[in-house]
Amino acid sequence: MFSQLKILPWCAIACVSALSCACAPSLQGNEPKEANEVVPDSFGMKAEGTKSQQSESSAKMKWSEMFSDPDLKFLIETSLKNNQELNIRMQEIIIANTEVSAKKGEIMPSLDAGAGVGIEKVGDRTSQGVSDEANGVPKNLANFTFGLSASWEIDIWKKLRNATAAAKNRYLASIEGRRFMVTQLIAEIANSYYELIALDNRLEVLDRNIAIQKDALEVVKLQKIAARVTQLAVQRFEAEVLKNRSLKYDLEQERVLAANRINFLVGRFPQPVKRDAKKFKEPFKNVIEAGVPSQLLDNRPDVKQAQLQLKAAKLDVKATKAGFYPALSIEAGVGYESFNAVHLLNTPESLLYNLAGNLTAPLLNRAAIKAQYRTANAIQVQAVFNYERAILRAFTDVKNGLTMMENLKKSYELEAQQVALLTESIEVSNVLFQSARADYMEVLLTRRDSLDAEMDLIETKLRQLQAVVNVYQALGGG
Repeated sequence: MFSQLKILPWCAIACVSALSCACAPSLQGNEPKEANEVVPDSFGMKAEGTKSQQSESSAKMKWSEMFSDPDLKFLIETSLKNNQELNIRMQEIIIANTEVSAKKGEIMPSLDAGAGVGIEKVGDRTSQGVSDEANGVPKNLANFTFGLSASWEIDIWKKLRNATAAAKNRYLASIEGRRFMVTQLIAEIANSYYELIALDNRLEVLDRNIAIQKDALEVVKLQKIAARVTQLAVQRFEAEVLKNRSLKYDLEQERVLAANRINFLVGRFPQPVKRDAKKFKEPFKNVIEAGVPSQLLDNRPDVKQAQLQLKAAKLDVKATKAGFYPALSIEAGVGYESFNAVHLLNTPESLLYNLAGNLTAPLLNRAAIKAQYRTANAIQVQAVFNYERAILRAFTDVKNGLTMMENLKKSYELEAQQVALLTESIEVSNVLFQSARADYMEVLLTRRDSLDAEMDLIETKLRQLQAVVNVYQALGGG
């Protein structure tokens, strides 16, 4: 177990020679790259419904302050506890944290305790055998030993410390990755919730129109009896009622899918989702504050994750580069050894110890280290591009979201006017039809246009709510 380490003169000469040639190879053709973190000064526009872009970003607002609907809050709270994907990410954080602990352990000296017992017989016709026989040493010689051994690599080139720092940055990146998933989860639940109550409103509008169309069908039947319209008019009205009744089943199925999508995100089996459909028509209470683009670097978890991964990749390059340089280690041991257990603890006769310093450098295996070095550098360049892409994606997401909020607000105002006009035109068409100044097709088309307009208005309102959620997510909120 323990052996005396002898340093021969030629070993020292070899180590000095290795030190002189242990330099990292050139990375010409794939040089290290620095990330471009420059972003525009503003988003280039000010969406209606947003405050000045020089104000604090809405990303600082907690999701519990952003959403006022208690039913939606309950769903989000439950999902943050039960969502399986989120819990998987938590385990990834734990794994990354244990990796940091493992790397820290490599920096510290190692200390081992050991004990052993064995037996040895040397050849009789060897110098050792002849000597043992002359001195009365038994042919079957036992060996008892126990003690402590220690080793410590001196981290003179910061190889181990850089590897530990890289692991720590990956750990922090995994935390940001989970935070990014939290923002996605909150946005997905909010969007699905708004879709669900939008479907409730669409079904309410459809039921109301089916009832009105059924009344109109009865009127047309009476008109046919009075010979004022033909059977064709009755059939067209009846077909319209059947079409809308069929549409109702499609909307019912969409509502089931939306509810179960929420249940899945919340981490529970399909069940009714508590909600208040009337809240769909309420205006969004909070005003989105876009802030300035540079705040995205601090607020977007995916951008921060990419930044930390880049830092880790740079440290990996440094740690790999240190593999070309000589490594200095210290080894020591202390214990007891004897061929007779009775004398094992005799001090100092059975006491043994050793202390040695080793200086080693790669000579023939540099090709493998070169490959690792070039790979680490390529990963670092990849991390730069990934970070720049994350910044670009964050800016584009906010820009698109702000534009959508502005355009949908204008679209909703015009569609609301359209619905009001078509609602009035239904009464006008009824009066004209009863006075024989309009035919049944005008009445039918007016009702159809009114229904379509109401459905479109609900869809635009849904897109408005989802646009607000998406901008909040794009800013890094949640």
